Amino acid sequence: MDIQVGDVVTLKKQHPCGSREWEVLRIGADFRLKCAGCGHQIMIARRLVEKNLRDIKRKA
Repeated sequence: MDIQVGDVVTLKKQHPCGSREWEVLRIGADFRLKCAGCGHQIMIARRLVEKNLRDIKRKA
């Protein structure tokens, strides 16, 4: 999976704020994602991101 820092990923499930888009802040065994809607940050395992991924938007 070719995901880079700064990319915006769309996941299957939406965040409670209603947004499905997340900005990638850190990659490795875990990902740090920032919600595009409310700015909440989470750490999530790489396998969960790869499983729930719908779309990748590259940074400009």
